[in-house]
Amino acid sequence: MKFAKRMDQFGEGVFSRLAEMRKERTAAGKRVIDLSIGAPNIPPAKRIMEAMAKAVMDPGNYVYAISDTRAMLKAVADWYKRRYSVELDENTEICSLIGSQDGLAHIALSILDPGDVMMVPDPCYPIFADGPKLAGAELYYMPQKREYDYVIQLRDIPEEVARRAKLMLVSYPNNPTAAMAPLDFYKELIEFAKKYNIIVIHDNAYSELVFDGAAWGSFLELPGARDVGVEFNSLSKTYGLAGARIGYCLGNANVVGMLKTLKSNIDYGMFLPIQAAAIEAISGDQSIVAETRAAYERRRDVLCDGLIAAGWPMDKPKGTMFVWAPIPAKYATSEEFVKALMDKTGVLVTPGSAFGPSGEGYVRMALVQSEEDMQQAVDEVNKSGILKDFSSK
Repeated sequence: MKFAKRMDQFGEGVFSRLAEMRKERTAAGKRVIDLSIGAPNIPPAKRIMEAMAKAVMDPGNYVYAISDTRAMLKAVADWYKRRYSVELDENTEICSLIGSQDGLAHIALSILDPGDVMMVPDPCYPIFADGPKLAGAELYYMPQKREYDYVIQLRDIPEEVARRAKLMLVSYPNNPTAAMAPLDFYKELIEFAKKYNIIVIHDNAYSELVFDGAAWGSFLELPGARDVGVEFNSLSKTYGLAGARIGYCLGNANVVGMLKTLKSNIDYGMFLPIQAAAIEAISGDQSIVAETRAAYERRRDVLCDGLIAAGWPMDKPKGTMFVWAPIPAKYATSEEFVKALMDKTGVLVTPGSAFGPSGEGYVRMALVQSEEDMQQAVDEVNKSGILKDFSSK
C-alpha cells in the first residue's frame, strides 16, 4: 500500500506513548496519577446536561444540521457582547467548530497553500503546528522565552520572514507555558499584522481560567483586531463540554467566510442536541464559570505550593489548567525525566519536547485531578527523592 507523503511528518503521538506507560503500570497493579492530558474532569452543570438530554429525545433533531442554527448564532453573539463587550454580526462573523482542534486544522487548509509561511509560538500546543503541516506550509517558530515571561517578541522576527508570512497564531493565556500577555503586546501585534498583511488567529480557550482575582478579555476587543484576524474560543474547559466538541471562530468576516465554505464541503454541521447544550451553557446561569475557575485555582495551589516546598522550582501559573516546570539538569531529555518520574512516583506528566523545539527541558502538568490526588502526587514526588539536589538546565 502507498500512503500520502504528508504523513511522513507525523509519527506516533506523544500522548499515545504516555497512554502505553499508564497502561503498563496499571496492569502491574500500581496506581497512576495522570497529569498528562488536559482532559477536564469537571462535568457540565446539570442544566446543560438536561438541555442536551431533552434535545436528544427529540426525533426531529437527527437530521443533518448542515449549518449553525439561528438560535445558536444569536446566543454566541449575545455571549460575546455580554462577556467581552464585542459586537459580532451573527450572519458573517461566527462559525462553529467541532472542537477548536478541528477548527485549527481546517483554518490552515482554508488560508495556506504549499510553501506559504505560517508563524506559530514555540513552545505550542501541537495542532498549532500540525494544521499548517497538513496544508504543506512552511513553519516559523516564534520563541516564547522565560526571560520575557514567555511573551513573543515580535521585534525579533526577521524582516524576510515577516514579509513572507501569510498567517500567524498566538495564544494567551498560553498552553503549555500558562503565560499571559500584556495589552501592549496585542496593540503591537495588530500593527505588525497590518504592516506585513498577515492574518492573525488568536486562540482564547482559557479566557475564563485566570487566577488570583485577575480578568481576561478578547483579542477582538482591541481596535483593528477584526481587520487582521479572528479569535478561537471553546466551551471545553469553561463549561466541562470537552467531549461534546464545541468551539467557535469569530471575527474577520472574510476569514470566517472562507472557513465556512471549507467546512460546508467536509462536514454536516454540529449535532443539533450539542447546539442546544451550547446555547444553554453560554446563555444560562454563569455561576458554574466562577466555580470551575476556583476549583482549578485550588488545585494549582495544592500542586505548586507542595512541589515548590519539596524542592522543585517553578513559576506558579496565573491562568490556564497547566503548570510548566523545568526538569532537573541531570536528565538529558524531558522524556527521560517523565519516564523516571512515572517509575518512581506513579505521577504521569507530558514532556516539554511534545510542544516544539523550545519545549525541551520542561514538563507540562495538567490540573485535571482532585485536590486530594494533587496532594498525593506531591507526597509521592517528595518521598521518591527524585528532586534531590535539584538544579535546572
